[in-house]
Amino acid sequence: MLVTIAIVLLALWVLAFFTANTMGGLIHILLLFAVLVLLFRVFRGDRV
Repeated sequence: MLVTIAIVLLALWVLAFFTANTMGGLIHILLLFAVLVLLFRVFRGDRV
């Protein structure tokens, strides 16, 4: 589930990057949060 969310956020980030959408800042924050949570879970040894 978390990987799916990270992929969706990555796709939205790429879309915002190329269209210069004003919501790009929010997408960057959400993408960073998703990656940090994913890394935290991997280092803890949880199934992703």
